[in-house]
Amino acid sequence: MFIIHMVDSTIKKIKSHAANLITLCNLSFGGASIMATLNEAYSYSVLFIFIAAFLDRYDGKVARKFNQESELGKQLDSMGDIISFGVAPALLMYEIILADFGMIGIIFTILYIACGAFRLARFNITEATAYFVGLPITAAGTFLTFSYFLIPVVGPQFYLFLFPLLSILMICTFTLKKV
Repeated sequence: MFIIHMVDSTIKKIKSHAANLITLCNLSFGGASIMATLNEAYSYSVLFIFIAAFLDRYDGKVARKFNQESELGKQLDSMGDIISFGVAPALLMYEIILADFGMIGIIFTILYIACGAFRLARFNITEATAYFVGLPITAAGTFLTFSYFLIPVVGPQFYLFLFPLLSILMICTFTLKKV
């Protein structure tokens, strides 16, 4: 009987922390992406951001499934998102493309990260609805990362357009229906 109680208790604890564990894995892959970029392992950086996006897709679903949504989980998710979809893709594309533009490259990289942080902060203080306000940082970061594959096709000047566009879309007040 004691063993059954321990197993039941352990399963309840795992369920209560499952979503936060997935979120921490998301954040960890974002951190790994940053380290890969710093070591010029750009393909790994891209892969790690895509894995983080996959994990980010499921942390909220797991929290809702186990009825474990919490303020801590919401804040932790935003911390993971700013790393995985703000800093990691911005640093990746800065190292590959924007560094060649000097100060303007630095400014656009910082602008993207700042707008992503603003977007997340605004999301965290707003009541939950069926709509996103502005482009979610996950979508912006995933698109920015995907643009890595466009480098041979588009010129470097494309990124002088893309970075400010994604930045503005994140802080705009248009609404998108959640899927």
